[in-house]
Amino acid sequence: MIHKTWEDNPTIKKIECVHNDAKKFVVNNVLTPGKVYEVKNESEEFYFVIDNSGRMGGFYKEYFKEL
Repeated sequence: MIHKTWEDNPTIKKIECVHNDAKKFVVNNVLTPGKVYEVKNESEEFYFVIDNSGRMGGFYKEYFKEL
């Protein structure tokens, strides 16, 4: 049930969205290029951040750069 407390986890690091041009998924509604997001969890392929909708979302690392 870790998904219930993800939003309250401490921030690991901050990342900046560099683009939201996804080939397969629609992310332009929830990510804004140039905006800084706080990483709450991370895997090999994904960053888990609180997106523009205010909810936790997992996104490919290719959309971001580390600050």
